[in-house]
Amino acid sequence: MPRSNLSSRLICAISILLSVGLFGMPANAQASANTAASAGDPPILVELFTSEGCSSCPPADEFVQKLDALQPVPGAHLIVLSEHVDYWDHDGWRDQNSSHALTDRQSAYVRALGLSTPYTPQIIVDGTGEMRIGDPQAVERVFQQAVSTPKISVRIGSVSVDQGNPGLLRTHVETDENTGKENADLYLAIALDHVESQVLHGENGGRHLTHVAVVQQIAKIGKLPRGKSFAQDVEIKIKPGTVPNNIRVVAFVQESGPGKLLGAALWKAAP
Repeated sequence: MPRSNLSSRLICAISILLSVGLFGMPANAQASANTAASAGDPPILVELFTSEGCSSCPPADEFVQKLDALQPVPGAHLIVLSEHVDYWDHDGWRDQNSSHALTDRQSAYVRALGLSTPYTPQIIVDGTGEMRIGDPQAVERVFQQAVSTPKISVRIGSVSVDQGNPGLLRTHVETDENTGKENADLYLAIALDHVESQVLHGENGGRHLTHVAVVQQIAKIGKLPRGKSFAQDVEIKIKPGTVPNNIRVVAFVQESGPGKLLGAALWKAAP
């Protein structure tokens, strides 16, 4: 697709998302924004650092839900991860999905991108782009850069869950050759497809919140040196009580740092 056509379609879709206030998109707006992205399209990894204790986070949570559902970027498949940090947990409400490991991941981005401080909500695209959702033009620029960057293929095989205590998730992950200039790391993220929460206290007290692709853990499962590929069976312990049909698995290759995303794949349980 020509760059100018892609750009105009993308900014139109993003403008629709923002113009409806991120809440309750009408059916005709959905049809206009949805570009029927498929899992075979090149991936774009969208990481939202968020917290249920942060009053400015729910609109960003809604935004990534719309990105996930509508797939508004022509020629790309958006893979979203909601990563709940724990530094809001002292302020009246403990986010049940928060993790200090995710706080550490955000801090690593702050250092790698030369930012002054972590904050919520913060959206990182493909490991290198910081997105401010209030500006459709800025959103378009970040996605335009991401969709024009070549990616290597990442594949997730069949996924099975042994519901022991703790549970054990098994799968097989493969990648094509790392054609980039840097060595990279291979990660597997386990996320809950859908989460709802009734917040009782803190800045969002009294609100019913919904989230998509809520990360439970991100595990480094291997390295991908320059010129090498990867193929390996993987076993990951998951939290007891995790419902298998509410799981997403995301495998992604990222330059160390954390740095640029080289490739990603999503597996989601059938409804």
